[in-house]
Amino acid sequence: MKLAINGGTRTRTTGFPKWPVYDKREEEALRKVLKSREWGMLGPFVEAFEKKFSRYTGVKEAVAVCNGTVSLEIILRALDIGYGDEVIVPAYTFVATASAVLMVNAVPVFADIHPSSNCIDPDKIEKHITDNTRAVIPVHMAGTPADMDRIGKIAEKSGLAVIEDAAQAHGSEWKGRKAGSLGIAGSFSFQSSKNITAGEGGIITTNDEGVAGACWSIHNAGRKKGEEWYKHYELSGNYRMTEWQAAVLSIQLDRLDNQIGIREDNASYLNSRLKQIPGIEIFEDDPRVTKNTRHLYMFNYIKKEFKGIKKEIFIDALKAEGIPASGGYVPLYRQPLFRQERVIKRLGGNVDYSSVVLPQTEKAADQTVWLGQNMLLGSHGDMDDIAEAIIKISDNVDELKMRRDPL
Repeated sequence: MKLAINGGTRTRTTGFPKWPVYDKREEEALRKVLKSREWGMLGPFVEAFEKKFSRYTGVKEAVAVCNGTVSLEIILRALDIGYGDEVIVPAYTFVATASAVLMVNAVPVFADIHPSSNCIDPDKIEKHITDNTRAVIPVHMAGTPADMDRIGKIAEKSGLAVIEDAAQAHGSEWKGRKAGSLGIAGSFSFQSSKNITAGEGGIITTNDEGVAGACWSIHNAGRKKGEEWYKHYELSGNYRMTEWQAAVLSIQLDRLDNQIGIREDNASYLNSRLKQIPGIEIFEDDPRVTKNTRHLYMFNYIKKEFKGIKKEIFIDALKAEGIPASGGYVPLYRQPLFRQERVIKRLGGNVDYSSVVLPQTEKAADQTVWLGQNMLLGSHGDMDDIAEAIIKISDNVDELKMRRDPL
Protein backbone atom coordinates (compact mmCIF):
# COMPACT_ATOMS: atom_id res chain seq x y z
CA MET A 1 0.00 0.00 0.00
CA LYS A 2 1.52 3.32 -1.09
CA LEU A 3 2.36 5.78 1.68
CA ALA A 4 0.36 8.99 1.80
CA ILE A 5 3.58 11.00 1.77
CA ASN A 6 4.18 9.58 -1.72
CA GLY A 7 0.64 10.15 -2.96
CA GLY A 8 -1.15 7.16 -1.46
CA THR A 9 -4.40 7.15 0.52
CA ARG A 10 -4.19 8.51 4.07
CA THR A 11 -4.77 6.14 6.98
CA ARG A 12 -6.93 8.75 8.71
CA THR A 13 -8.99 11.43 7.01
CA THR A 14 -10.80 12.87 10.06
CA GLY A 15 -9.36 14.99 12.83
CA PHE A 16 -8.79 14.14 16.47
CA PRO A 17 -10.74 15.76 19.34
CA LYS A 18 -10.32 19.53 19.28
CA TRP A 19 -8.61 21.43 22.06
CA PRO A 20 -9.42 23.28 24.21
CA VAL A 21 -12.72 21.81 25.38
CA TYR A 22 -15.40 24.25 26.53
CA ASP A 23 -19.16 24.52 26.92
CA LYS A 24 -21.79 26.87 28.33
CA ARG A 25 -20.19 26.81 31.75
CA GLU A 26 -17.17 28.77 30.53
CA GLU A 27 -19.46 31.16 28.66
CA GLU A 28 -21.50 31.78 31.81
CA ALA A 29 -18.40 32.26 33.96
CA LEU A 30 -17.00 34.82 31.53
CA ARG A 31 -20.34 36.60 31.43
CA LYS A 32 -20.24 36.90 35.23
CA VAL A 33 -16.79 38.46 35.10
CA LEU A 34 -17.93 40.87 32.40
CA LYS A 35 -20.94 42.02 34.40
CA SER A 36 -18.98 42.26 37.65
CA ARG A 37 -16.70 44.91 36.16
CA GLU A 38 -13.94 43.37 38.33
CA TRP A 39 -11.70 42.13 35.54
CA GLY A 40 -8.38 42.08 37.38
CA MET A 41 -6.58 43.23 40.52
CA LEU A 42 -6.87 40.19 42.81
CA GLY A 43 -10.63 39.76 42.41
CA PRO A 44 -12.99 37.08 43.76
CA PHE A 45 -12.60 34.67 40.81
CA VAL A 46 -8.82 34.54 41.25
CA GLU A 47 -9.16 34.02 44.99
CA ALA A 48 -11.74 31.26 44.49
CA PHE A 49 -9.57 29.51 41.91
CA GLU A 50 -6.50 29.64 44.15
CA LYS A 51 -8.46 27.96 46.94
CA LYS A 52 -9.96 25.39 44.56
CA PHE A 53 -6.60 24.49 43.02
CA SER A 54 -4.85 24.25 46.39
CA ARG A 55 -7.54 21.87 47.65
CA TYR A 56 -7.29 19.79 44.49
CA THR A 57 -3.50 19.61 44.72
CA GLY A 58 -3.51 18.96 48.46
CA VAL A 59 -1.47 21.98 49.52
CA LYS A 60 -2.08 24.81 51.95
CA GLU A 61 -1.41 27.74 49.63
CA ALA A 62 -1.64 28.67 45.95
CA VAL A 63 -0.74 31.91 44.17
CA ALA A 64 -2.19 32.42 40.69
CA VAL A 65 0.07 34.25 38.24
CA CYS A 66 0.09 35.41 34.62
CA ASN A 67 1.95 32.41 33.15
CA GLY A 68 3.88 29.26 33.98
CA THR A 69 7.27 30.68 33.05
CA VAL A 70 7.13 33.49 35.56
CA SER A 71 5.86 31.14 38.28
CA LEU A 72 9.24 29.40 38.31
CA GLU A 73 11.09 32.71 38.47
CA ILE A 74 8.90 33.88 41.35
CA ILE A 75 9.60 30.70 43.33
CA LEU A 76 13.35 31.10 42.83
CA ARG A 77 13.18 34.71 43.96
CA ALA A 78 11.04 33.76 46.95
CA LEU A 79 13.78 31.30 47.98
CA ASP A 80 16.39 34.08 47.59
CA ILE A 81 18.23 32.19 44.87
CA GLY A 82 20.36 34.49 42.74
CA TYR A 83 23.84 35.43 41.57
CA GLY A 84 26.47 32.79 42.34
CA ASP A 85 23.92 30.08 43.06
CA GLU A 86 23.48 26.94 40.99
CA VAL A 87 20.23 25.13 40.20
CA ILE A 88 20.18 21.62 38.73
CA VAL A 89 17.68 21.14 35.89
CA PRO A 90 17.06 18.41 33.31
CA ALA A 91 18.37 19.12 29.82
CA TYR A 92 15.23 17.66 28.19
CA THR A 93 12.53 20.22 28.98
CA PHE A 94 11.05 23.49 27.77
CA VAL A 95 13.48 26.39 27.91
CA ALA A 96 11.57 28.11 30.75
CA THR A 97 12.85 25.57 33.29
CA ALA A 98 16.36 26.88 32.71
CA SER A 99 15.66 30.44 31.56
CA ALA A 100 13.87 31.15 34.86
CA VAL A 101 17.15 30.32 36.59
CA LEU A 102 18.98 32.71 34.27
CA MET A 103 16.42 35.42 34.98
CA VAL A 104 17.43 35.47 38.66
CA ASN A 105 21.13 35.47 37.60
CA ALA A 106 21.71 31.95 38.92
CA VAL A 107 23.44 29.20 36.93
CA PRO A 108 21.43 26.36 35.37
CA VAL A 109 23.34 23.09 35.65
CA PHE A 110 22.11 20.45 33.22
CA ALA A 111 21.61 16.87 34.39
CA ASP A 112 20.74 13.88 32.23
CA ILE A 113 17.38 12.12 32.13
CA HIS A 114 16.25 8.56 32.82
CA PRO A 115 15.40 6.41 29.77
CA SER A 116 12.24 4.99 31.35
CA SER A 117 10.52 8.37 31.72
CA ASN A 118 12.57 11.18 30.11
CA CYS A 119 12.45 12.81 33.56
CA ILE A 120 15.60 13.88 35.40
CA ASP A 121 17.69 10.90 36.52
CA PRO A 122 18.32 11.01 40.29
CA ASP A 123 21.58 9.09 39.78
CA LYS A 124 22.85 12.00 37.68
CA ILE A 125 21.90 14.72 40.17
CA GLU A 126 24.44 14.05 42.92
CA LYS A 127 27.52 14.43 40.70
CA HIS A 128 26.45 18.00 39.88
CA ILE A 129 26.04 19.14 43.50
CA THR A 130 28.61 21.69 44.64
CA ASP A 131 28.89 24.15 47.52
CA ASN A 132 26.97 26.61 45.34
CA THR A 133 24.00 24.34 44.57
CA ARG A 134 20.78 25.67 46.06
CA ALA A 135 17.98 23.80 44.35
CA VAL A 136 16.94 21.11 41.90
CA ILE A 137 13.98 21.46 39.52
CA PRO A 138 12.58 18.06 38.50
CA VAL A 139 10.25 18.29 35.51
CA HIS A 140 7.31 15.90 35.43
CA MET A 141 7.81 15.26 31.75
CA ALA A 142 4.66 14.72 29.67
CA GLY A 143 2.71 14.34 32.91
CA THR A 144 4.89 11.52 34.29
CA PRO A 145 6.15 12.35 37.79
CA ALA A 146 9.90 12.19 38.32
CA ASP A 147 11.26 9.84 40.99
CA MET A 148 10.37 12.10 43.88
CA ASP A 149 11.45 9.59 46.54
CA ARG A 150 15.07 9.56 45.40
CA ILE A 151 15.12 13.25 44.55
CA GLY A 152 13.71 14.13 47.97
CA LYS A 153 16.34 12.05 49.77
CA ILE A 154 19.19 13.56 47.76
CA ALA A 155 17.87 17.07 48.35
CA GLU A 156 17.43 16.51 52.08
CA LYS A 157 20.95 15.09 52.40
CA SER A 158 22.45 18.05 50.55
CA GLY A 159 20.20 20.81 51.87
CA LEU A 160 18.62 21.62 48.50
CA ALA A 161 15.21 23.02 47.74
CA VAL A 162 13.05 20.87 45.43
CA ILE A 163 11.01 22.97 43.03
CA GLU A 164 8.57 20.93 40.94
CA ASP A 165 8.10 21.98 37.34
CA ALA A 166 4.60 20.54 37.01
CA ALA A 167 3.69 22.53 33.90
CA GLN A 168 2.61 19.31 32.17
CA ALA A 169 1.39 17.41 35.24
CA HIS A 170 -1.97 18.79 36.36
CA GLY A 171 -3.56 15.98 38.39
CA SER A 172 -0.66 13.53 38.11
CA GLU A 173 0.18 11.63 41.28
CA TRP A 174 3.24 10.03 42.86
CA LYS A 175 2.24 7.40 45.45
CA GLY A 176 -1.17 9.03 45.79
CA ARG A 177 0.15 12.57 46.26
CA LYS A 178 -0.49 15.20 43.63
CA ALA A 179 2.27 16.79 41.59
CA GLY A 180 2.91 20.23 43.03
CA SER A 181 2.70 18.98 46.64
CA LEU A 182 5.97 17.03 46.74
CA GLY A 183 8.58 19.79 47.00
CA ILE A 184 8.97 23.17 48.66
CA ALA A 185 6.85 24.59 45.82
CA GLY A 186 5.29 23.58 42.52
CA SER A 187 4.89 25.51 39.29
CA PHE A 188 2.02 24.94 36.84
CA SER A 189 1.24 26.38 33.41
CA PHE A 190 -2.16 27.03 31.84
CA GLN A 191 -0.83 27.82 28.36
CA SER A 192 -2.98 26.85 25.36
CA SER A 193 -1.80 23.25 25.00
CA LYS A 194 -1.94 22.39 28.70
CA ASN A 195 -4.45 19.95 30.19
CA ILE A 196 -6.36 22.80 31.75
CA THR A 197 -5.99 26.11 29.99
CA ALA A 198 -7.07 29.73 29.77
CA GLY A 199 -4.74 30.45 26.86
CA GLU A 200 -2.13 31.63 29.36
CA GLY A 201 -1.73 31.59 33.11
CA GLY A 202 0.14 29.83 35.87
CA ILE A 203 -0.04 28.96 39.55
CA ILE A 204 2.38 28.32 42.40
CA THR A 205 1.57 25.68 45.02
CA THR A 206 3.25 25.27 48.40
CA ASN A 207 2.77 24.08 51.97
CA ASP A 208 5.21 26.70 53.25
CA GLU A 209 3.43 29.86 54.41
CA GLY A 210 6.63 31.89 54.24
CA VAL A 211 7.24 30.89 50.62
CA ALA A 212 3.59 31.59 49.81
CA GLY A 213 3.82 35.07 51.34
CA ALA A 214 7.01 35.87 49.45
CA CYS A 215 5.49 34.64 46.17
CA TRP A 216 2.37 36.71 46.76
CA SER A 217 4.47 39.84 47.35
CA ILE A 218 6.65 39.25 44.28
CA HIS A 219 3.66 38.64 42.00
CA ASN A 220 1.95 41.82 43.23
CA ALA A 221 4.54 44.56 42.71
CA GLY A 222 6.27 43.92 46.05
CA ARG A 223 3.23 44.61 48.22
CA LYS A 224 2.43 42.71 51.42
CA LYS A 225 -0.99 41.36 52.36
CA GLY A 226 -2.79 43.64 54.77
CA GLU A 227 -0.49 46.60 54.13
CA GLU A 228 -1.23 49.86 52.33
CA TRP A 229 -1.76 49.50 48.57
CA TYR A 230 0.98 51.98 47.65
CA LYS A 231 3.57 50.57 50.02
CA HIS A 232 6.09 48.28 48.27
CA TYR A 233 8.65 46.06 50.01
CA GLU A 234 10.26 44.10 47.17
CA LEU A 235 11.71 44.99 43.78
CA SER A 236 9.18 43.29 41.56
CA GLY A 237 6.49 43.70 38.91
CA ASN A 238 2.90 42.81 38.19
CA TYR A 239 2.54 39.08 37.53
CA ARG A 240 -1.09 38.73 38.59
CA MET A 241 -3.68 36.50 36.95
CA THR A 242 -6.82 38.15 35.56
CA GLU A 243 -10.37 37.35 36.57
CA TRP A 244 -11.06 36.15 33.01
CA GLN A 245 -8.38 33.49 33.27
CA ALA A 246 -9.44 32.35 36.73
CA ALA A 247 -13.10 32.03 35.71
CA VAL A 248 -12.24 29.77 32.78
CA LEU A 249 -9.71 27.72 34.72
CA SER A 250 -12.12 26.97 37.53
CA ILE A 251 -14.46 25.26 35.06
CA GLN A 252 -11.58 23.55 33.26
CA LEU A 253 -10.46 22.04 36.57
CA ASP A 254 -13.88 20.44 37.06
CA ARG A 255 -13.35 18.34 33.91
CA LEU A 256 -9.79 17.30 34.62
CA ASP A 257 -10.20 14.01 36.48
CA ASN A 258 -12.68 12.64 33.95
CA GLN A 259 -10.35 13.61 31.10
CA ILE A 260 -7.40 11.98 32.87
CA GLY A 261 -9.37 8.75 33.07
CA ILE A 262 -10.04 8.84 29.33
CA ARG A 263 -6.40 9.61 28.53
CA GLU A 264 -5.06 6.88 30.78
CA ASP A 265 -7.38 4.31 29.25
CA ASN A 266 -6.45 5.27 25.70
CA ALA A 267 -2.74 5.43 26.54
CA SER A 268 -2.90 1.92 27.97
CA TYR A 269 -4.67 0.65 24.86
CA LEU A 270 -2.24 2.42 22.53
CA ASN A 271 0.66 0.91 24.47
CA SER A 272 -0.79 -2.55 23.85
CA ARG A 273 -0.83 -1.86 20.11
CA LEU A 274 2.51 -0.11 19.69
CA LYS A 275 4.54 -2.59 21.75
CA GLN A 276 3.83 -5.13 19.01
CA ILE A 277 5.57 -3.03 16.34
CA PRO A 278 9.31 -3.66 15.82
CA GLY A 279 11.27 -0.44 16.19
CA ILE A 280 8.74 1.26 18.48
CA GLU A 281 9.52 1.47 22.20
CA ILE A 282 6.77 2.52 24.60
CA PHE A 283 7.09 4.26 27.97
CA GLU A 284 5.51 2.36 30.86
CA ASP A 285 4.87 4.07 34.19
CA ASP A 286 6.77 3.33 37.37
CA PRO A 287 4.31 1.56 39.75
CA ARG A 288 4.66 4.53 42.11
CA VAL A 289 2.97 6.74 39.49
CA THR A 290 -0.61 6.39 40.67
CA LYS A 291 -2.07 8.83 38.16
CA ASN A 292 -0.68 10.24 34.93
CA THR A 293 -2.44 13.18 33.31
CA ARG A 294 -0.75 12.33 29.98
CA HIS A 295 -0.05 15.80 28.68
CA LEU A 296 1.84 14.00 25.93
CA TYR A 297 1.95 10.45 24.70
CA MET A 298 5.62 9.65 24.07
CA PHE A 299 7.18 6.72 22.30
CA ASN A 300 10.68 6.01 21.00
CA TYR A 301 11.35 5.52 17.30
CA ILE A 302 14.34 3.23 16.74
CA LYS A 303 15.56 4.20 13.29
CA LYS A 304 17.80 1.16 12.78
CA GLU A 305 14.61 -0.94 12.76
CA PHE A 306 13.28 1.37 10.03
CA LYS A 307 16.35 0.92 7.81
CA GLY A 308 18.05 4.01 9.20
CA ILE A 309 15.33 6.49 8.19
CA LYS A 310 15.69 9.65 10.27
CA LYS A 311 13.06 10.46 12.87
CA GLU A 312 12.09 13.67 11.06
CA ILE A 313 11.19 11.76 7.91
CA PHE A 314 9.22 9.20 9.91
CA ILE A 315 7.26 12.05 11.53
CA ASP A 316 6.54 13.65 8.16
CA ALA A 317 5.25 10.29 6.91
CA LEU A 318 3.11 9.94 10.03
CA LYS A 319 1.64 13.42 9.56
CA ALA A 320 0.86 12.62 5.94
CA GLU A 321 -1.12 9.61 7.14
CA GLY A 322 -3.30 11.99 9.18
CA ILE A 323 -1.57 11.54 12.55
CA PRO A 324 -0.26 14.83 14.04
CA ALA A 325 3.12 14.23 15.70
CA SER A 326 6.12 16.17 16.94
CA GLY A 327 9.80 15.44 17.41
CA GLY A 328 9.84 17.18 20.80
CA TYR A 329 12.68 18.97 22.51
CA VAL A 330 16.29 19.38 21.53
CA PRO A 331 18.85 19.37 24.38
CA LEU A 332 18.70 22.72 26.12
CA TYR A 333 22.48 23.07 26.21
CA ARG A 334 22.37 23.20 22.40
CA GLN A 335 19.95 26.15 22.36
CA PRO A 336 21.51 29.40 21.03
CA LEU A 337 20.49 31.11 24.28
CA PHE A 338 23.12 29.18 26.22
CA ARG A 339 25.88 30.02 23.76
CA GLN A 340 25.38 33.81 23.88
CA GLU A 341 28.39 35.68 25.19
CA ARG A 342 26.25 38.17 27.10
CA VAL A 343 24.42 35.32 28.87
CA ILE A 344 27.71 33.69 29.88
CA LYS A 345 29.02 37.09 31.02
CA ARG A 346 25.88 37.55 33.12
CA LEU A 347 26.76 34.33 34.94
CA GLY A 348 30.30 35.44 35.69
CA GLY A 349 31.94 34.09 32.55
CA ASN A 350 32.84 30.72 34.06
CA VAL A 351 30.21 28.56 32.36
CA ASP A 352 30.78 26.65 29.13
CA TYR A 353 27.63 24.94 27.92
CA SER A 354 29.25 24.14 24.56
CA SER A 355 31.12 21.26 26.22
CA VAL A 356 27.97 19.65 27.69
CA VAL A 357 26.86 16.37 26.12
CA LEU A 358 24.38 14.16 27.99
CA PRO A 359 23.89 10.73 26.40
CA GLN A 360 20.31 10.00 27.36
CA THR A 361 19.19 13.52 26.51
CA GLU A 362 20.80 13.14 23.09
CA LYS A 363 19.05 9.79 22.69
CA ALA A 364 15.66 11.29 23.55
CA ALA A 365 16.17 14.09 21.05
CA ASP A 366 17.04 11.51 18.41
CA GLN A 367 14.31 8.97 19.22
CA THR A 368 11.34 10.34 21.15
CA VAL A 369 8.13 11.18 19.28
CA TRP A 370 5.22 13.10 20.83
CA LEU A 371 1.47 12.89 20.32
CA GLY A 372 -0.69 15.64 21.85
CA GLN A 373 -2.94 15.05 24.86
CA ASN A 374 -6.10 15.91 22.90
CA MET A 375 -5.53 12.84 20.73
CA LEU A 376 -5.93 10.68 23.85
CA LEU A 377 -9.39 12.14 24.46
CA GLY A 378 -10.72 10.12 21.51
CA SER A 379 -11.68 6.45 21.24
CA HIS A 380 -9.88 3.12 20.95
CA GLY A 381 -10.67 3.37 17.25
CA ASP A 382 -8.63 6.58 17.12
CA MET A 383 -5.76 4.76 18.81
CA ASP A 384 -6.08 1.99 16.22
CA ASP A 385 -5.60 4.58 13.47
CA ILE A 386 -2.36 5.73 15.10
CA ALA A 387 -1.10 2.17 15.32
CA GLU A 388 -2.17 1.30 11.78
CA ALA A 389 -0.42 4.38 10.38
CA ILE A 390 2.84 3.36 12.05
CA ILE A 391 2.44 -0.24 10.85
CA LYS A 392 1.84 1.05 7.31
CA ILE A 393 5.05 3.09 7.44
CA SER A 394 6.96 0.12 8.83
CA ASP A 395 5.65 -2.18 6.10
CA ASN A 396 6.56 0.33 3.37
CA VAL A 397 9.73 1.82 4.79
CA ASP A 398 11.59 1.32 1.51
CA GLU A 399 9.44 4.10 0.04
CA LEU A 400 11.04 6.52 2.50
CA LYS A 401 14.64 5.63 1.72
CA MET A 402 14.57 7.93 -1.30
CA ARG A 403 13.74 10.89 0.95
CA ARG A 404 17.01 12.24 2.29
CA ASP A 405 15.50 15.18 4.14
CA PRO A 406 12.20 15.82 5.92
CA LEU A 407 9.59 17.92 4.13
